[in-house]
Amino acid sequence: MTEEKMYQPQSGWFPLGLCLGGLLFGVILFVTGAISESGVAALLGVVLFLAGLVNLFGCMAVAPNQARVLLLFGEYKGSVTHSGFYWVNPFFSKHKISLRIRNFETGSVSTPEQKDQAGNIIRAKTRSGGRPSKVNDRDGNPIEISAVVVWRVVNTAEAMFEVDDFEDFVAVQSEAALRNLASRHPYDSEDHEVSLRGNTPQVCDQLLTDIQERLDKAGVEVIEARISHLAYAPEIAAAMLQRQQAQAVVAARTKIVEGAVGMVEMALDHLAQGKIVELDAERRAAMVSNLLVVLCSDRHTQPVVNTGTASH
Repeated sequence: MTEEKMYQPQSGWFPLGLCLGGLLFGVILFVTGAISESGVAALLGVVLFLAGLVNLFGCMAVAPNQARVLLLFGEYKGSVTHSGFYWVNPFFSKHKISLRIRNFETGSVSTPEQKDQAGNIIRAKTRSGGRPSKVNDRDGNPIEISAVVVWRVVNTAEAMFEVDDFEDFVAVQSEAALRNLASRHPYDSEDHEVSLRGNTPQVCDQLLTDIQERLDKAGVEVIEARISHLAYAPEIAAAMLQRQQAQAVVAARTKIVEGAVGMVEMALDHLAQGKIVELDAERRAAMVSNLLVVLCSDRHTQPVVNTGTASH
């Protein structure tokens, strides 16, 4: 692993003045030498001009939340992470890396930049919008899932030298971690175990941990990882909806039956305590049956009024 080193450059304002003065004085000295036909003055003017021009390439401006990774003929010399205007060795290669917080949605497609033979960029790097990934959950049900990942670079040396393209590395590893997480949990669960739909905060915390483990080697810190889309795949969505509706109906019926049994028990106790009517076992069973039908029915019952006597 490449260890990040902080490079302390000097302020660039004084070297900038020297460079500009060298350029101006070199031109004046060259013109003066040419007029006076003094080869030494003209040569000295050329040397001063070239020295000022070369040293101008050592000036660099670092914006807030930007960094420069400095290389000297392939050797890592350090990183500048503080904003300001600086001057460094003009032969340093200065690679820009953003330290700003970035985010993306999994399932997006990245198109690399294209350059012509001269090295000019003819098409900038682009990234399409995120699309849900289709994956099987732990029970084998096909689902669609996507997540939003918020991240930033915290180690410029690792981001520059440990991976080829750290942005693409973040995208690919986040997609892989999301697919792995979805395959470890069911979409929904009735046994109070961790599920994708029922325990979203806990699942998101696991996703953040999984992604961070994969990105440690790239000098990247994952700030947040949240599931942005979760649904059954279209081919089974209708069947799963019917199953969820059936489960809801069963749960509702269970509550109704529990409440009806309690009400019947309460009614019989009140009749017995108040000695309103004496019921034998057969009439007691009939009354329980009628009350349960009235209380548990999903339609309005049609009562039948008994106009006879208590014994007929």
